[in-house]
Amino acid sequence: MRASIVGGSGYTGGELLRLLLGHPEVQVAQVTSESNAGKYVYALHPNLRQRTRMQFMAMSELERCDLLFLCLPH
Repeated sequence: MRASIVGGSGYTGGELLRLLLGHPEVQVAQVTSESNAGKYVYALHPNLRQRTRMQFMAMSELERCDLLFLCLPH
């Protein structure tokens, strides 16, 4: 299953990403952050340094996925 996370730069997004990276049936396709687009995820979540080389992207660049998580502020 391909999953994407909108708002991955905050605490909730980072924890969700950590959990999904360890899930055997999920492939994390994309993680968005408007203010951090282009930066590596591990720059904001150092605990993921050895687990992913993904970069944040803008929401406008999202592609189709099977599951979309929204980790946005209320």
